[in-house]
Amino acid sequence: MSRRNLTWLIVALAVLAAAALGWRGLRARQAAQQSQSAPAAAPVIELRALDVAPVELRELAVSLPISGSLRAVRSAFVKARVPGELLGLTVREGDRVQAGQVIARVESTEYDERMRQAQRQAEAAQAQVAIAQRQYDNNRALVDEGFISRTALDASAASLDAARATARAAQAGTEVARKSVSDTVLKAPIGGQIAQRLAQPGERVAPDARIVEIVDLSQLELEATLSPADSVAVRVGQGARLSIEGATAPVQATVARINPSAQAGSRGVTVYLTVQPEPGLRQGLFAQGTLTVGQQRALAVPLSSVRTDKPTPYVQLVDGTGDAARVVHRAVTPGERAVIEGETWVAVTGLAAGSRVLRGAAGALREGTRVRLDGKAAG
Repeated sequence: MSRRNLTWLIVALAVLAAAALGWRGLRARQAAQQSQSAPAAAPVIELRALDVAPVELRELAVSLPISGSLRAVRSAFVKARVPGELLGLTVREGDRVQAGQVIARVESTEYDERMRQAQRQAEAAQAQVAIAQRQYDNNRALVDEGFISRTALDASAASLDAARATARAAQAGTEVARKSVSDTVLKAPIGGQIAQRLAQPGERVAPDARIVEIVDLSQLELEATLSPADSVAVRVGQGARLSIEGATAPVQATVARINPSAQAGSRGVTVYLTVQPEPGLRQGLFAQGTLTVGQQRALAVPLSSVRTDKPTPYVQLVDGTGDAARVVHRAVTPGERAVIEGETWVAVTGLAAGSRVLRGAAGALREGTRVRLDGKAAG
């Protein structure tokens, strides 16, 4: 073989070797690209029994939200009935008082003197009655004997009647003065505790001036205003469950009265609920809760299962069984709520009985996510 042919042979072999290496590299890159572009297997979410709840018929209490402030059923203001200087006021906020207990006095010297004056006037008027009576008796005897005319007797009778009327008026004046004296003593109309002291000893008070407020905490009630539509279902005797600020446990209440008239303007109806006495409850505390007005049997799910991160409320439904189970989002319409065995359930429409939904603890899953139920959840 000539030198020239040998050179061409070497060049040809080198070209073939380079082509083979390039082909192998191209195949390797294609394989890598195909492996990268191949979709990964969808993950399977394991669900426990606590993550799933059945859609089933339940008895739900139909309830209305209510709120308002507590107030004592029995409360009273002690007011001044006559003007004067206030004396002897020693009770303060929180002190207990009994019905009829003397709270304070109004300086009574002027009223005592007026009563004595009225008594003297009544005594003088009574003396005039005695004089007029004697004169009438004398004149009647003289008329019987014919010494004076019947006209003189009539005049003495009129004088006697006038004296008696004057005496009755004077006696009435005495009673009025005595009433003013008794009004200088201010007594508690009910038993309870002092809620406010609105005057100070030595202060000159006017008639109807408030001195103290007394509240009886043995009976408390909640005053709540309902809309006209909600008030239609409310009846005396229905029960309510209230959360009161500061109270550690819910408090029971019962509808005691319903105002027969709606409020002007708002058209709201006021409902009064008797609150079960509990230690620590005070007038003025804010309370809110639910008033049970009936029962409803409906398909229900746990409230935590209803998600609101979309424009329309929906639940995460488990569709299928075994390895074919997937998450499906299903729109629902929530209805009445009720607390059953410590968990809030809500009536829904748009689901079939026996379906399984995810509780809120399972979190938000994308629609189509594969899930696998453990033995208890599947059962």
